[in-house]
Amino acid sequence: MHKYRIFTLTVCLSLGLDQLSKITIDNNFALGEARQVIPNFFHLTHVRNPGAAFGILSDSAIRLPFFITISLLASLGILWYIRRISSEKHWQHVSLGLILSGALGNLIDRIRFGEVVDFLDLHWYNYHWPAFNIADSAICVGVTIMLICSWHEERQKK
Repeated sequence: MHKYRIFTLTVCLSLGLDQLSKITIDNNFALGEARQVIPNFFHLTHVRNPGAAFGILSDSAIRLPFFITISLLASLGILWYIRRISSEKHWQHVSLGLILSGALGNLIDRIRFGEVVDFLDLHWYNYHWPAFNIADSAICVGVTIMLICSWHEERQKK
C-alpha cells in the first residue's frame, strides 16, 4: 500500500501545481502577453498549443479526439503498470506519478479549452525553446527518472 501513497501524493501535488499555475496564468495574462522574469533567458508567456510537443498535429482535424484518446490510454496503462511494480521501487512510483499527472494536466486543458495552456518560455536572446507548462515538465522528469531506474536495474543485473 505504501507505493500507492507515494504514487498518489506525486500525482496530486504535481497535478495541483500544474492546474494552479495554468489558472493563475489564464486569470492574470492576456493571450500572447509576456512578462520578463530573467532578462534574455526566461519569460512567462501565455500561449495556447492545439497540438502536441512543438505543435505537432496542431492543424489536424482529428487532433482533439486523438490526443484525448492517447491521454486516456496512457493513463490506464500507467495505472495497470503501477500495480505490477514492487513496493521497494519508490523512484519508479514517483516517475509514474509524474507521467500520469502530466498526462492528466494536459488532458484537462484539452477537454476545457480544446488546446493546452503553455507559459514557460525559455530562450537565449532571440533563440526560443517552444513554450511549455508544468505538465510537460512532469512528463519529461518522470520519463527521465524511469530511464535512470531502468538503466540502474540493467547495470545491477550484469
